[in-house]
Amino acid sequence: MRIGLIAGNGRFPFLVLDAARAQGHDVTIIAAKEETFPELADAAARHGSAIHWISLGQLGTCVSLLQQAKVTHAVMAGQVKHAKIFSGGIVPDMLFLRVLTQLASKNTDGLIGAVAHVLRERGIELMDSTALLGPLLARPGVLTGRAPTADEQRDFEFGYRMADAIAALDIGQTIAVKQQAVVAVEAMEGTDEVIARAGRLAGPGVAVVKVAKPKQDMRFDVPVIGVATVRAMQGAGASALSIDAGKTLVLDGDGVVAAADAAAIAIVGRSVA
Repeated sequence: MRIGLIAGNGRFPFLVLDAARAQGHDVTIIAAKEETFPELADAAARHGSAIHWISLGQLGTCVSLLQQAKVTHAVMAGQVKHAKIFSGGIVPDMLFLRVLTQLASKNTDGLIGAVAHVLRERGIELMDSTALLGPLLARPGVLTGRAPTADEQRDFEFGYRMADAIAALDIGQTIAVKQQAVVAVEAMEGTDEVIARAGRLAGPGVAVVKVAKPKQDMRFDVPVIGVATVRAMQGAGASALSIDAGKTLVLDGDGVVAAADAAAIAIVGRSVA
């Protein structure tokens, strides 16, 4: 299979590339200049994969490059900060401008869902972004050496209802809770910034709840945590993290658990339908 890897920032694209090549797939990488780690070029060279660097908003160029490579399936991997749409960080080409003008709202589901539709119209199917990384999906239950305390579990249970609600509204996927009070809610800023803000507002002992959307489209915007998430929690004094089992990617799983154990942070995988 010829796979197109549409890459944003973080380690997610590196893992998809490694997994795709290990499974014998040809990979063509389309990397966002403004977001993707430059080291991805070295990884592409090691795997003998073509990499093309384009600017955010160049949807027409992205599609043309994938078609020229005879790509049939594409994977979106890595974050592109949604706020760039409003801060002047994206200069749309004609195709992307047409997509934007047809959107009823510019939330994540609307925007990336429209891009997925454009790709499908041109013979490129957007894949489940976890399809190549099944072993990295969080398992249910306690993932760390320490289980949540009774107080932390109460904060989790309190937080699930609000977190599920904001996720269903496509506002964000993370909230921070302390003593059954919501301290911080994610919008466009990202998980690490929410954690840092919660630490400033409420001090040590915050519990973090990160959820998938109730009808999560596994092709994009799948929840991801990594060692950086644990470092952000450690810096903020946050003590416990809940993620959704089977719907959250844990990048460098052993490293995440080791970092959490070293910081006495509890991580659990919530069982969800």
